[in-house]
Amino acid sequence: MSDIPSTSEPRERETTRPGDDEPDAPESFGSGGNRGPEDAVPESESRSAARSVARSSAKGDAAEDDEDDEDADWDQPLPVPWLADLQVTAPAPVRTATLWAVLATGLLSMLLLGDGLALNLVLLAIPAALAAYFAAQAAGRRPRAWALVWGLGGIALLFVPALRDAGWPSFLAVAAAVALGSMALHGGRTWPAVLLGPIGVLNSLVTGPAWGWRGLRERSGGTRGNLGAVLRALAVTAVLLLVFGALFAGADAAFADLLGELVPDTSVSGGPWRLLLLLLGLVGALAVAHTAAAPVQWDRVEVPAGRPRGRVEWALPLIVLTALFAAFNAVQLAVLFGGYDAVLEKTGQTYAEYARQGFWQLLLVTLLTLLVIVFALRWAPRDGGGDRKLVRGVLGTLCALTLVVVASAVRRMDMYVDAYGLTRLRVSVVAVELWLGLVIVLIMAAGVWGARWLPRVVAASAAAGVLAFGLVSPDGLIAERNVQRYEDTSKEGVGKFDLNYAQGLSADAVPALDALEEPLRSCALRSIAADLEGGDAPWYATSWGEARARDILRDRPVSKDVDWSTCYELSDDFMYR
Repeated sequence: MSDIPSTSEPRERETTRPGDDEPDAPESFGSGGNRGPEDAVPESESRSAARSVARSSAKGDAAEDDEDDEDADWDQPLPVPWLADLQVTAPAPVRTATLWAVLATGLLSMLLLGDGLALNLVLLAIPAALAAYFAAQAAGRRPRAWALVWGLGGIALLFVPALRDAGWPSFLAVAAAVALGSMALHGGRTWPAVLLGPIGVLNSLVTGPAWGWRGLRERSGGTRGNLGAVLRALAVTAVLLLVFGALFAGADAAFADLLGELVPDTSVSGGPWRLLLLLLGLVGALAVAHTAAAPVQWDRVEVPAGRPRGRVEWALPLIVLTALFAAFNAVQLAVLFGGYDAVLEKTGQTYAEYARQGFWQLLLVTLLTLLVIVFALRWAPRDGGGDRKLVRGVLGTLCALTLVVVASAVRRMDMYVDAYGLTRLRVSVVAVELWLGLVIVLIMAAGVWGARWLPRVVAASAAAGVLAFGLVSPDGLIAERNVQRYEDTSKEGVGKFDLNYAQGLSADAVPALDALEEPLRSCALRSIAADLEGGDAPWYATSWGEARARDILRDRPVSKDVDWSTCYELSDDFMYR
């Protein structure tokens, strides 16, 4: 366990300026150099970079060894002095390809995002990713393996809204996709980079548009093209498409229907909203491109090491805590293997009360244990091999016992779901508890094989968990589990079902709720069917879950014989069962 680092070493590179004795670095893609006449480094920045190199030399050869480290996500250009040497050199001038990709992102944002979120997010991410690629290429940055992992992971997360109708897992997926995209742009392998990298793209929300505007002005009257000519060409293109498209649509009804399905609605009433979406798309794409060209190097954030404690001062509290965990787990194992009746008789609690009371405490225990491990590693003794064995032994045992606590917490929630059914909160906290258990396993592995990989793997596991959570369709899982519970309890003559909760689920729950018997089926689906009838979004803003629900309700619509009074009586009847 002592191999887990608590500090991050700054990484700096030596360089030469034009005019020095050594030749300039070649301006090739991935070489880290970009010193054309349009973006030459000012003299003050060069002197600051030289001072930075001197500081790096004073710290030894560690930074030099890191230059070829395969853990680096991107080949980074040289640092400049502002932001505590975290920012790379000023970005290279905007390439024409970058501007076109930014414009495509803004137009797609204006045309596709006004009707909802689904496959349009993936379509929007493609030109934004191209803008970042072109900007990074101009800055001499080359993507490495982990940058590709973050980027592809972010694209995969954007498919969740395209597949699921429920808004809450889609929101988590989109937020995680933005975080992974920011990490792909910044790179980094330390804890500061993993914790700060997901929000690092916010730094470019102001500087990115200013950088893009400078590049646009340079092209407006330069040799690379005239801005007015480009705008005129776009205007003529739009007029031709509008005129001939209208004529073809009037000549053929089938073509008119196809055109209506493919072309987004751009009515005048939605003009201000569309313009806002255009602005957001342009600003976001420029921020992404600017970050790719000039990222903040969060790996250079130095976390001061904690003062090592003596063996007794460090180990005694942890050994006592480990003994407490062992005693608790002994009781849990006894209960787990058939002791529920005895425990309930002794405590006077019901089956559900015992499960509900224990889960939240055990979830908090898991969180606090991770916090204890963090501080224990910070203050761990590290004078020699004996100290390392002590740290690994004590913390390894604590982690193993914590895994039993995780299993007990999950088992308690399963008991509670059997008694009261599955809800969004319950499935969410179980997912968090399982992920915390995975983090503990990763910490144990880091104690054996080293921890250089730990920050990025923990971040990757969180993103994978969010992706799996969205793909598994939580609302569909909730409906399926509650329908199964209803069928099981119906065999006992009770038939427990939370109708009010089922009515608030999304269209993802329709396939499971469709298996209910009437009139319960129509009551459970009535609200969802009403929502689906309220609007018909275009193909790019319609999720697969919503489309499947529409097909089911079209083939087997809600019964008109079941009214709201019947559903109210049925819900009241279920409440007292």
